[in-house]
Amino acid sequence: MSKKKDCRDGPPKITRDEIDLFRNTLNNTKPIKSQKSQKNPPFRKKLTAKASFTKKDNQNVLTESLNVDIDLQEENNSDILRFHRSNITPKIMKKLSRGTFSVQSELDLHGMTSNEASLVLKLFISESVQDGLTCVRVIHGKGLGSGPRGPVIKQQVNRLLRRWDQVLAFISARQVDGGTGAVYVLLKKSQ
Repeated sequence: MSKKKDCRDGPPKITRDEIDLFRNTLNNTKPIKSQKSQKNPPFRKKLTAKASFTKKDNQNVLTESLNVDIDLQEENNSDILRFHRSNITPKIMKKLSRGTFSVQSELDLHGMTSNEASLVLKLFISESVQDGLTCVRVIHGKGLGSGPRGPVIKQQVNRLLRRWDQVLAFISARQVDGGTGAVYVLLKKSQ
């Protein structure tokens, strides 16, 4: 029967046989190289204090600016063209302004003179109605190169489209479709 040693007697005595057994067990082993000590420095750089509210405020402003609908921003722009006949409901105008209607054809008036643009636009609207198209896009440009007189072709498109009975409504396009440099035009169905 072995006697249990009390911890107060000091560390247990190791015999010579136990030491030999331990060495024989570890005889064919190799030490493991510590990767941790190579990657991490023995000390860490002290972090500097940062104003967390300012950082959050900046992040919120950035997030808000990215989430703002550019079409809504342009809606407040005075350069927007908008027209509809009395039989066109606000719901239809909303759909038209959102680009919900499928654009079936388009006309680009860039680089044309005022007279050329008038003739080409009249022909385009007439042919579109004859072909049974209901929604087309007319790209008139923003008139940035027109100087102090303003956007000539844009103003002319605005006047002409209002005159023709075949045109039920028009509104400046969404930003991705030309913004205030183009209009979606809703046409009467051909008889």
